[in-house]
Amino acid sequence: MTTKLSAATLVLALGSALSLSALTTTAHAADDMQKCFGVAEAGKNDCAAGAGTSCAGTSKVKDQANAWKLVPAGTCAKTPSSTSPTGFGQEAAFTAKS
Repeated sequence: MTTKLSAATLVLALGSALSLSALTTTAHAADDMQKCFGVAEAGKNDCAAGAGTSCAGTSKVKDQANAWKLVPAGTCAKTPSSTSPTGFGQEAAFTAKS
């Protein structure tokens, strides 16, 4: 019976270690992403689509100025946006160009 208990303990310990490893990897992946306003397709934003919307997937138009999408860190200012005054995504909500 001692052998079975030891094997079960080993399996549980290994499972716990793998779970913690996955959590750490997920946390690092989130650190490698940033919010980028004005680059989401209509209905494809990750959140914050302004007044009259609830959150993810609620943007009404392509490149909505107050809706953001998570993008790899450092790429927002290089991502094209048809509504941004600069023509590229922004790190904060903005007023869309006319």
